[in-house]
Amino acid sequence: MHWSEQVWVRALRGRRGQPLGLLLLVTFLGVGLAPDVLGLAALRLAGFDAYQRWAPRARRSAPAVIVAIDEESLRLHGQWPWPRTWLARLVGLLAEAHPAAIGIDLVMPEADRLSPGRVPEFVPGMGPSLVRELAKLPSNDAVLAQALSGRPVVLGVAGLERDPGRPAQPLRQAPLRTIGGDPRRFVPRYEATLRSVEEIDRVAKGHGLLNFEAERGVVRRMPLVAAAGDAVLPSFGVEILRVATGAPLLTVRVGASGVEGVGISGLLVPTEPDGSVRLRFSRTDPSRFVSAADVLAGTADLHVFERKLVLIGVTALGLSDYQATPVTERMSGVEIHAQLLESIFDGDLLSRPRAAAWAEAAVLLLAGLGLVLVVPRLAVRASVAAFALLVGLMGAGGFLAYLHRGVLFDAALPSLALGALFTAMLVVTLAEAESQRQILRRSIEQQREQAARVAGELEAARRIQMSSLPQPTAVFPNETRLDLYAFLEPAREVGGDLYDFFALDRDRVFFLIGDVSGKGVPGSLFMAVSKALYKSAALRQARQVETVMREANAEISRDNAAGLFVTVLAGILDTRTGLLEYCNAGHEPPYLLPSGERPILRLADGGGPPLCAVDCFPYTASSRHLEPGDTLCLVTDGVTEAAGAGGELYGRERLEVLLAKTGPGTSAADVGDAIRQEVGRFTEGVEPSDDLAILVVRWKGPSPGEG
Repeated sequence: MHWSEQVWVRALRGRRGQPLGLLLLVTFLGVGLAPDVLGLAALRLAGFDAYQRWAPRARRSAPAVIVAIDEESLRLHGQWPWPRTWLARLVGLLAEAHPAAIGIDLVMPEADRLSPGRVPEFVPGMGPSLVRELAKLPSNDAVLAQALSGRPVVLGVAGLERDPGRPAQPLRQAPLRTIGGDPRRFVPRYEATLRSVEEIDRVAKGHGLLNFEAERGVVRRMPLVAAAGDAVLPSFGVEILRVATGAPLLTVRVGASGVEGVGISGLLVPTEPDGSVRLRFSRTDPSRFVSAADVLAGTADLHVFERKLVLIGVTALGLSDYQATPVTERMSGVEIHAQLLESIFDGDLLSRPRAAAWAEAAVLLLAGLGLVLVVPRLAVRASVAAFALLVGLMGAGGFLAYLHRGVLFDAALPSLALGALFTAMLVVTLAEAESQRQILRRSIEQQREQAARVAGELEAARRIQMSSLPQPTAVFPNETRLDLYAFLEPAREVGGDLYDFFALDRDRVFFLIGDVSGKGVPGSLFMAVSKALYKSAALRQARQVETVMREANAEISRDNAAGLFVTVLAGILDTRTGLLEYCNAGHEPPYLLPSGERPILRLADGGGPPLCAVDCFPYTASSRHLEPGDTLCLVTDGVTEAAGAGGELYGRERLEVLLAKTGPGTSAADVGDAIRQEVGRFTEGVEPSDDLAILVVRWKGPSPGEG
């Protein structure tokens, strides 16, 4: 007997399906009051985020200004971290504008290694008199401490989940007054804190926690107070407000169910029970930022900082702690702190009262009862119109509550519940279509089984393909003259990129990297054939790389009915003398990263068209003597043609800039990982369109005793 004919099913379908509708409505009410049980809280958060994307907060008073250590600042003044004398100069210039407070969104736990007294550590051979003169100069930390002394400066403090085991510093915190109980039972807790060095830390007017926790990968809330050890510390933004207002202490109001609010001077900021507030974000506004380079150069208008809350932080890509927020996928940490200050200052924080869940349940109950009563009695089009009207009213009500009251009313989960209830009622009223649905369901199940089988076969093919690629540690376990790195990531389950390396004799190493013209399964099959035939040719013709290339071209072209071709760059490196012979068959030319001060070279000579493109082509090789420490970097076009979110290609220019940053002595793994991670960041959120392969070969020089 089919399930639809069971007694209990017929009972639910009886009376126009109203018993089933009521049962579903009760279930949805329970789920709505505890959405985490089924993992539906993410849907609620997505709905709240949508409100902010549609109508972000409008900046009104704009009390916060960010002095950004941005890409332009690093370009003009060098890499980060700067000498702290520059930070002292920056603070001094800002202080001349008489800001209300200055917050430094940085933690400086170690002494400045660029202080004058430490210069001899990095410049050996200095005369004793010069060393003594440098030792007489004040340290950079002392200069910065002098710049901070007596000024309304707040230093950032990082909360640590675990005690790092380093010597504890004196715990300085803003004076706190608690009303109603101990807030440490409710607020976030950190085992320890990471602070700036004592010489700098002790002169600051205030210290605030920089931490904020991402909720399912998105920053939506910010704690105003948190526990660190046995102490309660204010957040960075709250402490800046206290110092700016000259308030002698902060007030934390605690109720039976948690923290109720944090008082700053005459202002009480209502909080969630855990002491956090829900931020109402505005979009990133360029007028919120002033480049540190402009301040140091004296070109910035200092009136911009007068009686403002000035935040100093790093915003340069790769250095800043960028986080996802409801209005953007990337926002720097210092800007999030500025958003908090603006929201508090304008009284524009979001709230979700405890009664909101019950209000949502009441709305769902009334709307659900309406659907249970009217759907069986109306035509399909009228039922759809009634359902759309209810969902539209619910969504509009939630959006208006956010827009005008800053109250977060969840319309997403009730709308989802109404959709499920409406679907169930509609299905019950159309029970005569059950046989067709059964047929369709069986067809879908068969398709899913077939898709699962195909997916399993592709996964097996991927494992086989990847296992066929050699690993440096396995091929050269005790080789001290060579440093190798290899990486391959197919765009699909399997791909057409390839690499290989193996020893020809005691001193010579053969390596290659290639890219098959096809993708997917055809490309992977041709890749496996090409790799095997090329290695066979190399082991037979081990004298010259150009001979190997010609032989491989003939072998691979012989049974190439599909007309595919493969680009290959192959080389033979003598690990005793450093002699490199290489031949390029239509592949991306490799980069030579010299060990000394020589510029990066692109080895574009030698070779010919891709294999299988021209029969019997007379490939010619080139050669070069490597110096110890020289590194070869070989990539496929999956690196240079990787597409970012806006469709822009990564390109050779970005790759060359990245390679130029690698210093002498950089290992092959560091070079390869830097390329892989940089391309990964560039293409984050975009499905890859091409396979990616990286091969890095670094010659360390001959073994001791070899000529």
